[in-house]
Amino acid sequence: MKKHIILGACTLGLLFSCATNPVTGKRTLNFVSNSELFPSSFQQYGTFLKENKVITGTSDARSVENVGIKIKVAAEKYLASLGQTEYLNDYRWEYKLVDSKEVNAWCMPGGKIVVYSGILPITKNDAGLATVMGHEVSHALANHGAQRMSASQLQGLGAVGVAVATGGQSEEKQQMWQQYYGIGSQVGVMLPYSRNHETEADKIGLTLMAIAGYNPDDAIAFWTRMAQNSSGQAPPEFLSSHPSDATRIANLKAMIPEAKATAAKFGVIFK
Repeated sequence: MKKHIILGACTLGLLFSCATNPVTGKRTLNFVSNSELFPSSFQQYGTFLKENKVITGTSDARSVENVGIKIKVAAEKYLASLGQTEYLNDYRWEYKLVDSKEVNAWCMPGGKIVVYSGILPITKNDAGLATVMGHEVSHALANHGAQRMSASQLQGLGAVGVAVATGGQSEEKQQMWQQYYGIGSQVGVMLPYSRNHETEADKIGLTLMAIAGYNPDDAIAFWTRMAQNSSGQAPPEFLSSHPSDATRIANLKAMIPEAKATAAKFGVIFK
């Protein structure tokens, strides 16, 4: 009986938590609405800025803001072309450069963006920044954060199901089945899910940077520099949350013609 209850709950959760994302046009797993997620996101962003050194008044800080604004405008144009003019109404865009050696950048749900100064030697120019910021904004537009939260919740429900199903077995076997489930769900579901999100953000990001006037060919140069900057031995792709450098670059090369074609519809033409 317990097994059926848990299975039924999971099935209902899947049925009633799938919605079409207006950016990707795909049905996605999402238990968390933007109205729930954004206030928390904005609060966390404010706390982060108070606890870290924000760089202002420099040419680098101005570049981050200027490129960020162009990506924002590109997102608005793109969403409008999809008939989704109201999708960004609750976004509260900010673009901050933060003093950190970390080679990273991110965009929280609702348009709160941080670029770490440690990534600037690799971005090198505005086109490199547009590659990074377009990618990170795309994660937010596609609701990837909420989808990962939802998938983690479902993964937790699955662990409960395993515990119920194996409740009559020895403690050793229960632990064994939980371990099998943990490894299987992580390698077989969660990591591929994350890699798909990265590829999706790459594709949308190329489109945004192209609409904003930055040649998507420059994304290849940026990701090549990122690959060269990587230190140590990367894990096998199937054990990583991100595509390998070679896979990402190959995917980007295949995506560039479509990004240019979309930008052309907005009057942006590249040679």
